[in-house]
Amino acid sequence: MSRYLFLVVVLWWITPAAFCEDQPQRFKPQITPEDVKPHIEFLAGEPLKGRSGEDALAASNYLRAHFRKLGLKPLFGDDYYQNIPGPKAPDGSPTMYGRNVGAWLPGSDESLQNEFIIVSAHYDHLGTRDGKIFRGADDNASGTSMLLEVSRQCVALKEKPKRSIVFLGFDLEEHLLWGSRWFVAHPPWPIEQVKLFMTADMIGRSLGNLNLKTVFVMGSEHGVGLSDMLTTVGEPNQLSVARLGIDLIGTRSDYGPFRDQKVPFLFFSSGEHPDYHTPNDVPERIDYDQVASVASLVLKITEHTANAPQVAAWTDDLPPRLEEVASLHRICKALLASEDEKPLTDIQRFLVKQAETTTRNILARGTVTPQERRALIHTSQILLLSVF
Repeated sequence: MSRYLFLVVVLWWITPAAFCEDQPQRFKPQITPEDVKPHIEFLAGEPLKGRSGEDALAASNYLRAHFRKLGLKPLFGDDYYQNIPGPKAPDGSPTMYGRNVGAWLPGSDESLQNEFIIVSAHYDHLGTRDGKIFRGADDNASGTSMLLEVSRQCVALKEKPKRSIVFLGFDLEEHLLWGSRWFVAHPPWPIEQVKLFMTADMIGRSLGNLNLKTVFVMGSEHGVGLSDMLTTVGEPNQLSVARLGIDLIGTRSDYGPFRDQKVPFLFFSSGEHPDYHTPNDVPERIDYDQVASVASLVLKITEHTANAPQVAAWTDDLPPRLEEVASLHRICKALLASEDEKPLTDIQRFLVKQAETTTRNILARGTVTPQERRALIHTSQILLLSVF
């Protein structure tokens, strides 16, 4: 999906939380920039050559060593690796295409320890092409650093979580999500025992290099109670949390195979930027404060859901929501209020005012129809092409 389409999705689906006047509950990030930075610098260092194919082995060894040091149990029997087979060699012998890396922290409650909360990230990237290393600092050394630091913090908890927590690094995300697809097809226990799946992909930059301190959290609309849970957990200091619906984005990362099995999920991302899938995605351009804040948010959610009496049940009931209309209305108002910094042409001002009036009228009426929703998506696309 292009960066521009992602911006369209943001215009329409971003929830009022990012624009409302009420201040969300704030908390101080527990994970620091100094915690995540060494992981990103190692994983996106030139010696790892972009973490693809055999060059991903050093990255998988790094994850396994981290889990071993923490004393986490291997996820796949006695092994931290789940080997992903490739096509047979010409002589008929088996080959290995990649490897997932997994560990787990057993739950303390006998009645809940067979329910699993998964925290994940893909650690692979694009490798070396035409002599240039695609280092993948944001995609996805940033998310992998979250995985590693959340695992460290969970092991250090004074009170062990009631549910079991799984820490899972996927290989081959850049190859049609093959690592997560293989895991879902060959889980170490019935996939129905996963009560919440979380993954982070690209959390170290900003959408389109805009001046944003925002992480987009997607998927909560498919889990009963997940939206309320996010409100209860709150937001890290100096970071806005904007909730997006996943259906307009489609399958963008490793949540896809879990979503297809109707496992409740949350996907964390700060969005694409001009360095996405280029050799310029390097550690020097990462916002380490932001990575630490997102990691701290995932940690808080992990603790909450691992100890909650119940975790979300899947739902396919997704009616049009007024909060979506309110999102576009707030964006239009913000554009009109910021003309001193971002002047609009006469045509742009007409389009923005028209959208502001339409959304204001819908909000005053208190209902939105599917037809109006489709029209407003079209309006968002026009605003994107003409204003942003």
